[in-house]
Amino acid sequence: MENTLLHGQMADGTFFTPPMHIDTASRVFLGKNVYANHGLTRMAAGTITIDDGVMMGPEVGFFTVNHEPKNIRTILAKEIHIKRNAWIGARVSILPGVTIGENAIVGTGAVVTKDIPDNAVAVGVPAKVVKTLD
Repeated sequence: MENTLLHGQMADGTFFTPPMHIDTASRVFLGKNVYANHGLTRMAAGTITIDDGVMMGPEVGFFTVNHEPKNIRTILAKEIHIKRNAWIGARVSILPGVTIGENAIVGTGAVVTKDIPDNAVAVGVPAKVVKTLD
């Protein structure tokens, strides 16, 4: 996969429906044929990598930053990685340090706090794997 920076040219077939929000565009890396519906929010200080063929529903949120509980003015950042052909449903929130596996599906409204393996379907708050795809 050849990644491109969001603030540069987007790869072939990649399209984001406006509006969208981002705080650190230089830390977002996109593959080819990535689609995001309206309302995408990316807090990207910790880096967001989205591989080829990923699809995202409306109002998805990527949150790579959190705060140190003992000193809330200290920011902690961890990378989010969405692997090839993953499908992220509407209003899913993905938290710092999470990897979504290849061909995984994350159901609408899920809050993803831990990695989702390849070929898995995850739903709920917090998201849990409920099925494996053949």
